[in-house]
Amino acid sequence: METDFLVIGSGIAGLTYALKIAEQHPDKKITIITKTDADETNTKYAQGGIAGVWDEQKDSYEKHIEDTLIAGDGLCNEAIVEIVVKEGPERIREIIEYGADFDKDEKGEYSLGKEGGHSENRILHHKDITGKEMERALLDRLNALENIELINHCFVVDIITQHHLGFLVTKSTLDITCYGVYVLNKQTNQIAKILSKITVLASGGCGQAYRTTTNPKIATGDGIAMVYRAKGKIENMEFIQFHPTALYEPGVSPSFLITEAVRGDGGILRNKSGEAFMERYDERRDLAPRDIVARAIDNEMKRTGTEHVYLDCKHMDREKFIHHFPNIYEKCLSIGIDALKHLIPVAPAAHYSCGGVKTDEWGRTSITNLYACGECASTGLHGANRLASNSLLEAMVFAHRSFLDSSSKINDIQIEHKIPDWKATGTSDPREMILITQSQKELTQVMSDYVGIVRTDVRLERAMKRLDLLFTETEELYRSTKVSPQLSELRNLITVGYLIVKGAQFRKESRGLHYNTDHQQKSELLQNIIL
Repeated sequence: METDFLVIGSGIAGLTYALKIAEQHPDKKITIITKTDADETNTKYAQGGIAGVWDEQKDSYEKHIEDTLIAGDGLCNEAIVEIVVKEGPERIREIIEYGADFDKDEKGEYSLGKEGGHSENRILHHKDITGKEMERALLDRLNALENIELINHCFVVDIITQHHLGFLVTKSTLDITCYGVYVLNKQTNQIAKILSKITVLASGGCGQAYRTTTNPKIATGDGIAMVYRAKGKIENMEFIQFHPTALYEPGVSPSFLITEAVRGDGGILRNKSGEAFMERYDERRDLAPRDIVARAIDNEMKRTGTEHVYLDCKHMDREKFIHHFPNIYEKCLSIGIDALKHLIPVAPAAHYSCGGVKTDEWGRTSITNLYACGECASTGLHGANRLASNSLLEAMVFAHRSFLDSSSKINDIQIEHKIPDWKATGTSDPREMILITQSQKELTQVMSDYVGIVRTDVRLERAMKRLDLLFTETEELYRSTKVSPQLSELRNLITVGYLIVKGAQFRKESRGLHYNTDHQQKSELLQNIIL
């Protein structure tokens, strides 16, 4: 199969890019591939909203920039922060034109929320399902375009580069070029090649590397792992953001998210004694940045010997709460908790990867003709910690910038036709699926126990030894059996786990989301760790 533009992933980043390209180039073919259904993405589960300077009488670009830089703890790229903050409102206006419906107040003005780390109310939202609403608007508009083909249930196995033409490709190779991808059709179990002029990676995050995560089952770090195998540059993987308030339900995965907007509207964190403890950790209390709140909760849990703390919403206006957070209210009711009468048990859960595939200001990766946007990319916006509700904003801004850059190059790129078919000779079906499922359980246990909110050198060393063993066993299985989505996801998760641990070992300081009790002082030499 051949296409002009290949988009891997159907979240807000991938759909925004594909939509803009399709409208700009009606004569070009755009192909979107996703490994499940088109709307099953991290975007769908984004509750809180999208940040943007909307009320310029009360807010300003300078305030949003400063808030982002403070949250990023010294590692944000200031030029990128300025680009995203200043271009963001225009991208928000575009999705409103596409049909996205954000909540308004009784005066007909957009109702702007406030979340941790923000100095002003600037979060546009659609109740507590903002991401789902934005995804709906994009899919509705996209379905009307004839030059876009959306292929569901196809798993991308690898990025095609010169390596597949028999050339030696290393990290020092300067002209690594992407020619397309090998994909596994999950319905036929056949591997095909899709050749493309431009490939855009919008494959989402890697929360499934952890035992407890708010991410859906699909978030297995596929794009990041593929780029690393292709010798592309990955950076800042040690900065995994744990959302402070996931609903505590033992054994349930993924965890149900209790959006930060609940605390923005007045929700208070309390320990098992009923104490509002956040004032002991930060003057911003419950609205401190996520890294601070997550560590505070983790410390309270360890100090009191409990597996969760509580979110107190009993004092909040009932009608307003149910209107703004209907899904949270219904979810809590389904497990016997009336959020306006009872305390909600919450605990941190792996939520967002601030690092990923290194890109420049136009979404270009270190591999020619390969772009990345959304959570799989490391653009320089988030630094050591993402400011709440900046993720959807970043995805749209860099989808647009990737569109501008790739659109100007498409006519100068030729399809490479000499790519060999996927070779699967000498392999067999896996005899025991438990070899895959058990290894994945071991991986999530290692990452959660040793590479979580608080780390030590000994824990990281132990994690690396366990990952080395899992890697050896899994690669042996990969060589001797047929490729399956489950085996490929396991390989990708092990790769992502390695990148997180290696980045954490290299960073001899505590900064943002990376907190190592053996290196609690911050280094004066700020650096991004590129792997």
